[in-house]
Amino acid sequence: MAGNTSTPGATVVSRALALLYAFDDQYRRLTLTELARRADLPVPTAYRLVGELVAGGALVRRADGDYTVGRRLWDVGLLAPVQTGLRQIASPFLTDVHATTRATVHLAIRDRTKVLYLERLSGRASVPVVSRTGARLPLHSTGVGKVLLAHAPEEIQRQVLADLTRLSPYTITEPDRLRAQLAKVRRYGYATTVEEMTVGTCSIAVPVSGRDNEVIAAIGIVVPTLKRDRPRLLSALQVAVQGIGRSLDV
Repeated sequence: MAGNTSTPGATVVSRALALLYAFDDQYRRLTLTELARRADLPVPTAYRLVGELVAGGALVRRADGDYTVGRRLWDVGLLAPVQTGLRQIASPFLTDVHATTRATVHLAIRDRTKVLYLERLSGRASVPVVSRTGARLPLHSTGVGKVLLAHAPEEIQRQVLADLTRLSPYTITEPDRLRAQLAKVRRYGYATTVEEMTVGTCSIAVPVSGRDNEVIAAIGIVVPTLKRDRPRLLSALQVAVQGIGRSLDV
């Protein structure tokens, strides 16, 4: 939620941004009153600005009166260099992994204390997968998230470890246990989850490194189990990140 946007010195732009930032993973649909409250704006001001945002395609007003983020805003977000360039470069390699494994394949980056999914290629319909392109999920309970968390600054790791939300009966919520896992991710070069985000799904993920070996993203696979095919899945991911890395250096 935004703060101080109702003060006389707040600009129209800052107030409009506060309305847009009122939406997040927990608040995908908001009434006008909820928008005004989360943006810290008077309802009449919110009403006027929301109307302009709807007219411009940044927000959509549903038939029931609730508001959601508009497709136009998503289209603009995809133009961010880190997303556009990385998605284009990674796309053929993700397709290769998908063709080889027939599993759900993800490309993700870290957005502060969340994992942001830039791409998802759907796999077996029988595997329950909650991620989608553009979604933000917890770092500690996803394979790609653990990879990104393992290579995140210490301050980010402290913030995440201080608030380990339980999302399934198997989510790791003990800081010391997760910290030990993150050390193994850095040592062995991959992360796994076992029903930690959703019961019935496991994942394996590896880092994508740019220049100077800085981890800039992660790619991962979601499958029903890792008991049989872990080496094959890991090999497919490793081949993909090698190809992505070479392309990033060009």
